[in-house]
Parts: sequence; structure tokens; C-alpha cells
Amino acid sequence: MGYQVSPLLWDKVQRGLSAGRVQSVALRLVVEREREIRAFWKQEYWTIDAHLHASKPPVFDARAFKRITGSKPVDGSIELALADLQIPNEEQARAIEQALGKEQFLVHSVGTREKRRYPVPPFITSKLQQEAARKLRFSVKRTMALAQRLYEGIELGEEGGVGLITYMRTDSTRVSADALAEARDYIGQQYGAQYLPEQPIYYRSKKDAQDAHEAIRPTSALRAPDSVRRYLQEDEFKLYRLIWQRFLASQMNPAVFDQTTIDIRAGHILFRATGSVEKFDGFLKVYKEGTDVKDEEEEELKHKLPAVTEGEALELLKLMPEQHFTEPPARYSEATLVKELEEKGIGRPSTYATILSVIQDRNYAEKRSGRFLPTELGEVVNDLLVESFADIFDVQYTARMEEELDEIEEGKLPWREALREFYAKFEKDLRDAERNMRDIKRMEQPTDQVCDKCGKAMVIRWGRFGRFLACTGYPDCTSTRELPSDLPGLETQSETEEVSVPEVAGGNGYGECPNCGRPMALKRGRFGQFLACTGYPDCKTTRRMDQGDKKPDVPLDEKCPQCGSQMVVKHGRFGEFTACSNYPSCKYIKHKTVGMTCPKTGCAGELVERRSKRGKVFYGCSRYPDCDFVSWNRPVAQKCPKCGSPYLLEKTTKREGAIRVCPNEDCSFKEAAA
Repeated sequence: MGYQVSPLLWDKVQRGLSAGRVQSVALRLVVEREREIRAFWKQEYWTIDAHLHASKPPVFDARAFKRITGSKPVDGSIELALADLQIPNEEQARAIEQALGKEQFLVHSVGTREKRRYPVPPFITSKLQQEAARKLRFSVKRTMALAQRLYEGIELGEEGGVGLITYMRTDSTRVSADALAEARDYIGQQYGAQYLPEQPIYYRSKKDAQDAHEAIRPTSALRAPDSVRRYLQEDEFKLYRLIWQRFLASQMNPAVFDQTTIDIRAGHILFRATGSVEKFDGFLKVYKEGTDVKDEEEEELKHKLPAVTEGEALELLKLMPEQHFTEPPARYSEATLVKELEEKGIGRPSTYATILSVIQDRNYAEKRSGRFLPTELGEVVNDLLVESFADIFDVQYTARMEEELDEIEEGKLPWREALREFYAKFEKDLRDAERNMRDIKRMEQPTDQVCDKCGKAMVIRWGRFGRFLACTGYPDCTSTRELPSDLPGLETQSETEEVSVPEVAGGNGYGECPNCGRPMALKRGRFGQFLACTGYPDCKTTRRMDQGDKKPDVPLDEKCPQCGSQMVVKHGRFGEFTACSNYPSCKYIKHKTVGMTCPKTGCAGELVERRSKRGKVFYGCSRYPDCDFVSWNRPVAQKCPKCGSPYLLEKTTKREGAIRVCPNEDCSFKEAAA
């Protein structure tokens, strides 16, 4: 399908674009989320907290949450009639605050109940990717590369090469009886009988799980992370520990809490305070699952509450009105995008890393501060595809396609019937799209700009580096111009992308050249927009657009191996990178590894991702200059089945897409990349 749709994009947008079925739906999710954010309208609301003191410590806070509208008889007793408390503005908040200052605060009710928190199942592929992104800040691609190494085997001294985890591409939570027995023995011996359930815990896989492999777990629960730490690289150890902890916790007793809720009446307002006391830590002794957003309910439960009785009078220390605004939905991170794809039934465990890589490699989306934003190109591609193939690139349609593939596998649906039903409609849609797109000019949008050379109207067109102004007299007039940021009707992708440049008298709004004083002009190059002196070629001064708005370094819980200073995430010309905070005294940079050791004989280095002076990615040995191994294509730790080469090279061609080839020139082995 992608091979037949992609050429339509080549003709109307840019050569080399792709329109795969699943990646296009992932792009659609990113684009639609961004448009939700742009359309979002913030609404003001207020909360009121009361800082209270009971007869016993500690002091505590309670929040106003209900308005008392009256009372009603229920089962022979009188209960309060309540309505939701909504405070839309400061005026109402101050009025309530003033009224509450005259009221007595009385304990209306006290409730205590036991609450249990149960462990989560061992990892499946998607859950591993999400949790590694949340807790370890690993990309999906990085997680799978590390998991591959742990699965293939690590040299453990006298033991030799040992696979530390089971197969990492799975959607089943099934665990073998032997593994369960081993884990239960370890829990009983290391943590005590109180942590061990009477029977093994079995988890139900989702209904469409293929169940070809077990859940992702350590090959032996007895191989604790600390016992193998000296054999593992830092990131390998972190991922192994995460997998081991999750598996062990999945077979432990639940955590138990005493949860207390105190309702407090003050005039016509009801306040509530909630807190809890941990009675038994259970599986939390080993592992606690991460979350994508702040869990306000869990934060409330951490509060310590005093012992109070119904009817007890409380002393009001102060009232704390606070202004808030509703927040737009968050942009997708790698973890939340994988979660969304999984919940909607799109893609397979083995495809998530590829999907996220493709939409970035094709420049359809980019990550900023760990969140996905669609590029202009991504929005253009999405709109063309959705308009021309409304059904095929629909989220529900794609999810249904996955279900049909499962039904074919299970023998419930003849594959010829499924293919015939799909292709009959697809062929018609393809013809309609080709016919409709003939009437669409190549990415043109009218403007009120006039060509300086011939006086004809200028239009916005799409080129290799984004949108630009071009004369409608083409090919007789080939005049083009950079797209001014203040062009009427031109929308920025988001508020965070607006560029602020100081104004100068008589200038064009981009400031003046610091070297010659001439006006600076907005230019677009290979790496995006930049400012250049209008005196070129006499003056060749340029300035990056982000030069005056540099992002701050983000500290990490990691020390520099050279000087012991704290490591930080920095933002450079080519994106984020990890380096020592003691720069320039220490110039250590932590390179991204590709998941395999250097293939050069006798070298103990690791292959890392580097960049040339022009920004092109290549791969070299971490022991450079002692080892000079380099490759423009990404090495993969996979043995060539034809000649026995210890590794393959992964590259992408327009004709064949992503493929793996043997680095041996005398060997012709080639296969599609997984």
C-alpha cells in the first residue's frame, strides 16, 4: 500500500517521502494532538485550602470541594445535600474566603478503610518501552537495542556468554512454571514468607496477544542485578535491573494502606482531607511503576492526618485561595505515543521502535524536550493522505486491519477474502486520489506579496528546506524569496517556536549586523532558519536563530568518568547530547552507543554514534584514535548467514527501503531490515 501511495507525495510535495499504513496513523495522532493544543482555550478556576489545627498534631490542609445546599432524610438519619463547588474567578474566591473567615470549622465525618495496591504484570514489549522512557529516559530505539544485547548474551566471567533476559518482542504476560517456582523461592528466602502469596500469581494477556513468547523476564530470578553489575555497561545494568525488579514484584503480595478521609463543615462549604499510613509495603519493597502524569490522588495520600472525632472543632490558621488554569492535553512523548498506539490496537510489539524512528527520519515530526511536534512537512503529508484516503489512514480502520490479520492467523478469515475486500476499495481510492491530486498545484498558497522582478503575484511553495515564496510566472520568472515570519495568514507551529529579534530604526525587524551595522535578513538553510548580513558577500556574518534563547542544561544523576563532575543534557546545533557540566575545563561527551562491541579484531571498544563537521551521522569505535573503525551505515550485531561476518550494516535506499547488507564486498547477502 505504501509503495503505491508514496509516489503521490513525491509528485505533490517532495521526493523520497513515504506513506506506510501504520506510520501514517502515528503521524496523524501527533498532528491532531498538536491542533488540539493550538485550539485549546484556557479557562480560569480557583481552589481554596484551609490550614487547620486539631487538638492533636500535626496541622493539616483540607480543600473545599462541595457546596452544602441543604439536608435530606436517608434511612432514618439526616444527610447533607451537596453540589459540586465551582469557583470560576477571583471575585467569587474572595467572597467565599471572606464568608469562611467568620465560620466555625467542625469535623463532619471521619472514615478509615484498608486499601490494597496490587502488583503489575511482568513486562511485555510496549510496557518495557514505556517504563524505560519514564524511569531511565531511554528512547524506544535505545531500549530495544539494549534489550537485544541482554537477550543475545553477556560474558559473565567463568560462566561464559549468558542470555540474561527472555525474548524482548512479545505481547504475552505468560510465565513458565519453572520461572515462577524459582522466583517464589527467591522471594521467600530474601524477603520472608509475609511477602510471598499462597499461590503463584497468573496474569491474563490481552485478547489479541499472540502468546508465541513468554513475558520479558530475567532468565533466572536468582541472578540479582548486583551480582552481574560488573559485567554490564551502565545502561545495560539499568535496563536489566528494571526487568528483574518488575518480574520479581509481579509475584509478591500487595501493599496495604490505612486510608483516612476527614470531611469538615464550615458554613455552607464542605472541605475534605485525605491521607494514608502504610501498614505493609508488599511488592513496593522491590518495584513501583512509573506514571506519565502527576498522580494528584497519590500525592494527597502521602499527607499525615491527626486523630480527630466527629463534631470536633478545628482551629483555622489561614485560608489559601489559589488561581489555576485548565491545561491543554500534553504532547506525546515516546512513552505516551507507544501507549496510545497499543491501546488503539495499532502496530505490533516489534514495530513501535521503527514507527517512531521513521516519522522522525522522514522529518514528519521532531522531538523537543522529549515531546513530539509535527513539522510543516508532517502536517502537509498528513492532510494530503487523510483527505485522499480518509478510511485507510483512519485510526479505527487501521486497528480493524490488525484484527483481521489476527483472524487470518487463527484461520477464522480466508486471506484471499480479506485481501480482495481491502484492495477493491483501496484501488478505487487510489484512482480517486490520483484524479483529485491532478487539480492540486504543487503546494501553492496564495499571498499578497508581489515579485520584485516581474510584478506577478508570489505564492507559498514547498521545497527541500520548507516553505518559501515563489513567483507565479515560473518558468519564465524564477524569482524566489525567503518566507517572512510576519506574512499575514502565516501560522507558526506553536507558541514555543516564535522567534523574537530586536527591532532597529529603519531596519526590517531582524536587528543589525554586529560587524558592519547593516540589516540582518532571515535565511533558511540545511539546518533551518538563521540570520545573515545583507552585506554578503562583503560581510559573511551569520547568527543562529536560537543564539539569544539558549535552552538551559538539564542535570542528570550521573557523574563524569573523567573529572567526577555532574553530567548534564545540553542542547547543541544537532539537538540534545550528554556532556560534563565542567565544560570547558572538562570536554567529556557521552556518545550514543549502537548496541555492539567494535568488530575489529583485538579491540574491546564499543561502537558509538558520531557526527561529521557537516552534521552527518556516522559510526565509530569509542577507543578512537587507538582504533580507527568507522562506518557511514549503522552496524548491527547480527551474524551474516552467508559468509559468517560478525555483523551486518543497516541502510536505507529509495528503491528497497530499510535493508541489511553484509560489509564483506565479496558477499552478496541482503535482507529487509526488521
